[in-house]
Amino acid sequence: MKLLLFSDVHVNKTHCRHLVEMSKEVDLVIGAGDFGSLRMGIKKTIKWLSAIDRPSILAPGNAESFKELQKACENWPSAIVLHGTKTEISGQTFFGIGGGIPVTPFGPWSYDFTEEEGRDLLKKCPEKAVLISHSPPYGGLDVSSRGQHLGSYAVLETIQSRNPKLVVCGHIHESSGREIEFEGTTLVNAGPRGVIYSL
Repeated sequence: MKLLLFSDVHVNKTHCRHLVEMSKEVDLVIGAGDFGSLRMGIKKTIKWLSAIDRPSILAPGNAESFKELQKACENWPSAIVLHGTKTEISGQTFFGIGGGIPVTPFGPWSYDFTEEEGRDLLKKCPEKAVLISHSPPYGGLDVSSRGQHLGSYAVLETIQSRNPKLVVCGHIHESSGREIEFEGTTLVNAGPRGVIYSL
């Protein structure tokens, strides 16, 4: 299965148009959050992306809530929004979790969860799923421009215990577009330009 992975488009029309073109080459599209910016522009971004006719799995970032993203996707028939939930396509399970984990310093606009809340949401993640998490795991593609690890322990623990086939994340722009082997799986910080990945 050929996948297009992306995250953090933040209401950028150029990136969205490029992703629509890239989607024509793949079987499935995965968006790992931050479609909007400061909880604004979500509907506009989704309108641009809804030209994608391939099955698309989205998880919210910290720049939009689960409900906001669900509502914005009402007229995108090929898209499904996951947050603490799973879906199956072509025999492969996909599990999504959104928001900033742990809580970011950005203030009340940011859609965030504590590590404990993240653990609770991730309990339902099955083994060998493709894990779509806006927040990267602690220690994996999570280093800020100041050299700090900003990833989630809850996501790390889920990778260690559930052995996902692939982990798709975003959130930390400094690692955008990078792919590494991490804790026995492939971890991709997808970024707004998109990454093609064969599963």
